[in-house]
This record gives sequence, C-alpha cells and structure tokens, in this order.
Amino acid sequence: MDRISDLGNLSYGSRSIFAVLNCTSYVSRRFFRMTTSLQPAYALVPGANLEAYVHTVNSIPLLTPEQERELAESLYYEQDLGAARQMVLAHLRFVVHIARSYSGYGLAQADLIQEGNVGLMKAVKRFNPEMGVRLVSFAVHWIKAEIHEFILRNWRIVKVATTKAQRKLFFNLRSQKKRLAWLNNEEVHRVAESLGVEPREVREMESRLTGHDMAFDPAAEADDDSAFQSPANYLEDHRYDPARQLEDADWSDNSNHNLHEALEVLDDRSRDILYQRWLAEEKATLHDLAQKYNVSAERIRQLEKSAMNKLKLSIAA
Repeated sequence: MDRISDLGNLSYGSRSIFAVLNCTSYVSRRFFRMTTSLQPAYALVPGANLEAYVHTVNSIPLLTPEQERELAESLYYEQDLGAARQMVLAHLRFVVHIARSYSGYGLAQADLIQEGNVGLMKAVKRFNPEMGVRLVSFAVHWIKAEIHEFILRNWRIVKVATTKAQRKLFFNLRSQKKRLAWLNNEEVHRVAESLGVEPREVREMESRLTGHDMAFDPAAEADDDSAFQSPANYLEDHRYDPARQLEDADWSDNSNHNLHEALEVLDDRSRDILYQRWLAEEKATLHDLAQKYNVSAERIRQLEKSAMNKLKLSIAA
C-alpha cells in the first residue's frame, strides 16, 4: 500500500496505524481476544492475496458496544495507538463489504479495499465516543469518500467528474437508466429532478460515461486508417509553423501594397469616402459624409460603390 504520504494530516501517528496492515501477528489486548498464532504478512495486504485477505479480516472478532467505547475513549482522550489499531482491525471486514459494491467500475478490488482502509483510518482518527453512534456508522462516509475519489482519479485518463453535481451523476446515473440506449427527454428530466441537478448536466455526464480514452499519437503497429483517426493527425496547430507564418506575412505585405497603390488611383474625395467608411477607427455614416461634402446621403453611397469597383479592378489588374 502506497498511501502513507496521503495521511500526513493524521497528527497523532498515522504511520503507526497504517503499519497494522502489515503486522505479522494480532496483539491480544484487554478487550480484544484474538488468536495467538502468527499470521503471514500478506494476509493483511489485499493486493498480495485477496482471498486470503478477506478470509483473514472476516476471522477478526467484532467489538461489542462496550469494547468499542472503551477503545474509542482510550484513543480520543489518551491518544492510545494500540486502541486505534484494534478498532481498525475489527472494522476491516466492513471496508471489504463496501468496496465490493463498486466492482462495476473496472478497477481492481484490492485497490478499492486499500482506499477504503485509508478512509477507515481517517474515520477512526476523527471518531468521538461521545457522539452516541457506532464507529461503523460514522466510518461509512469516510470509506466511501476515499473510494469515490480513487475511482474518479483512475476511471479515465482525464478526470470525469469535478463538481458536486457531476460526482452525484457519475455514481448514480447508471443505476437510474432503465435501458442501454441514450436517455430521452422525459428520462433526462426525471433523472435530473430525482438527483437535484440540471438536465444539461445529465446529458453531459451521459456523454462522458459512454465515451472512452483515446491515445493522442497513433500506435506503432497501427494501419493507415487507424493512424489517420488519431488526434495527433487532425488536431495539429499550423498557426506557429515557420513556413506558414512566412507565407502569411508575405501575403499580408503584398495585400497592403496592392491596396495602397489602388487607393492612389482614386480621386481625393472617393479615397476619403472609402477611408472614412472602411479604414478609419471610428467609421463615418453616410449622413456624416453627406454633410461634409454638402451632397445627399444617396450620392455618397453611389460614390462609395463606384470607388469600390475601381478599387477591385485596380487590385485585380
């Protein structure tokens, strides 16, 4: 298990609690009767042998309410890590039970259990015996939270859900769907209402759930058709290609030169009308120019049209 760094906020000694998962024997304590026979280290590491791990944690005796409260008080008031260890061990079977309900996401069951164990240890650290609830009820939230975060990080290359609404949809949308086909409008609104989200968010999450990861570059053994479909071939950005930039710069310089020469062919009034109507930062209206040259707005429009035709002919020549 490689999650010690994630538990740095467990101020009273998370490393000691975490080490219990690799212990070679169970410790017999005042309210925790267990077998004295040595257990192999792999038995408490789900990734090593999942079947042996499940068998081992199911053989650990459950705590009575009185035992649990006394251990919780020892941990809460005296920071007794031995009590914390016993509380963690006695509840590992519940983590397995919760982790199994997330088996449909294509992730290793052992990984889900390990993440759930991290949540259990966080719950033990925060458990207050004066709350009047059993540890298993208090720990469910923490166990599921760690498993949820692990699934969201690893289900796709790109994280599929980041907002609260998206997380809710990710873990509930598939169970809400009655068939494999896409949701119709009525179903979308029904799901949105039941989960308290917007219909557009339902549509977006449905699209994400039906998508799949795609390699940006084609595989080495890919044929021509497969290679062409890889994003690297159709998402290429040509804006910063040196040859393309040089070509664009030459075209821009040539166009500006041709426009300047074409404007020189026009008379002063026509050139000014085109400049005021098309090139000035603050464009003039037909009425503004009509007042300036003491003619009608219709006459200005005719002069503008005539000047534009001359300009086009001059540039095309």
